[in-house]
Amino acid sequence: MTETKIVFFGSGPVAAASLRLIVQDFTVEAVITKTTTRQEMSDAAHGAPVYCADTKQAVDQLLEANSFQSTIGVLVDFGVIISQKSIDYFQKGILNSHFSLLPELRGADPISFAILEGRQTTGVSVMQIVEKMDEGPLLSLGEHPLTGRETTPELTEQLVQLSYSLLKDTVPAYVHDEPSPASGTVPTPQSQSEVCMLTNRAYTPSYTRKLTKQEGVIDWSKSAEIIDREIRAYAGWPKSRTSFGDVPVVITQAHVIPHSAEQPGANSAPGSLLIHDAQKPLCLAVVCGEDTLLCIEALTPAGKNNMPIDAFLRGYAKKIR
Repeated sequence: MTETKIVFFGSGPVAAASLRLIVQDFTVEAVITKTTTRQEMSDAAHGAPVYCADTKQAVDQLLEANSFQSTIGVLVDFGVIISQKSIDYFQKGILNSHFSLLPELRGADPISFAILEGRQTTGVSVMQIVEKMDEGPLLSLGEHPLTGRETTPELTEQLVQLSYSLLKDTVPAYVHDEPSPASGTVPTPQSQSEVCMLTNRAYTPSYTRKLTKQEGVIDWSKSAEIIDREIRAYAGWPKSRTSFGDVPVVITQAHVIPHSAEQPGANSAPGSLLIHDAQKPLCLAVVCGEDTLLCIEALTPAGKNNMPIDAFLRGYAKKIR
């Protein structure tokens, strides 16, 4: 396939991980990022020039001041609104790789919310950018099944790889009006509602938002299933924080103990601690809402390294009783 030259837009770890892969298959004419992530993106750019733009107006001005030859822009997790003026700068517009199956999970944090909502499938959508957030026509989709045990960092890594695979096939075919190696057809933008019909999905837009630090404080009145999802979804940030006795900890790994009305701790107050010798390995269980139990497998006490629960109990058992 003909060489493809692009301008890449992205900021932060997800964009940097994507760029490290993209530079293997594309000629990256320029990287546009935020000021705060310039060094991170420079490290991933393999010598491509890096420019900074922190606002929509700054992006407009940067493009206007430069005569980039690329006919297309590629955006991954940029975090800056793109104007129609910047979209029109490129003959083929700007494509965004969004980490969900659009129109589901539009917005700022589709990866965490796929876990929080207990979804069985997520994926990546390559779409044309329009001024409305995540509502542009789609060029390609890739599905990714979920096991129900992923953390956000693990799922992010998997979706970065899927995104790269889609972009590697879709972008050159779209730019040069050539058949995609994956499908054998020239990618044609289709509305999200049309794609839903073709894939037998209901057109049900849903939305995500940025997480806040406060959401990392565990509310033990929630069910164990919900808290387990939160622990996995918040593993990168904001992390799931609580205190056992006077010991502040971050919970890093846990699982739900199947419910039984006769189990120890049934009808105890949420947040109560139980040591389950019957669980192998040893389990520190926390009573959650709806008389459910969450088994803590690993945690990080304040100022310490992450440790398995048996090591924690050896050192802190007296402090948490």
